[in-house]
Amino acid sequence: MSKRFWLLKTEPDCYAWSDLVRDGWTVWDGVTNNVALKYLREMQPGDEALIYHTGDERRAVGRAEVISAPYPDPQQNDPRMVVVNVRPLAPLPRPVTLADIKADPAFADCALVRQSRLSVAPVTEAQWQRLLAMAGVDSGER
Repeated sequence: MSKRFWLLKTEPDCYAWSDLVRDGWTVWDGVTNNVALKYLREMQPGDEALIYHTGDERRAVGRAEVISAPYPDPQQNDPRMVVVNVRPLAPLPRPVTLADIKADPAFADCALVRQSRLSVAPVTEAQWQRLLAMAGVDSGER
């Protein structure tokens, strides 16, 4: 299966991009929405994700890599609750705001726009490339 791209939302006052950088990797947990859990179950090592700060920030701030297959959340007693491990790759040179994303027609069908409450959402490869371009990521780094 080829690499897939994701958007992972987090409340920056609970766990921010800077926390992921400090920790070196983390268990991406706390996902309870059934649709978001379905997406989490589809993740594979090598997939990439944008870390998106919710709340007052509402912007994508960094790139991360999925480094484990989904597995049952060790903090839960429910096999349907899964987690993955992620590690930071690089901060975005320019954060991409929700307003920027909503203003771009390329994202009209993006889950971030259509299903804004999802904490885990897929991003098409074309949308991924557009997001990285908007963030000022050099095409050689994509």
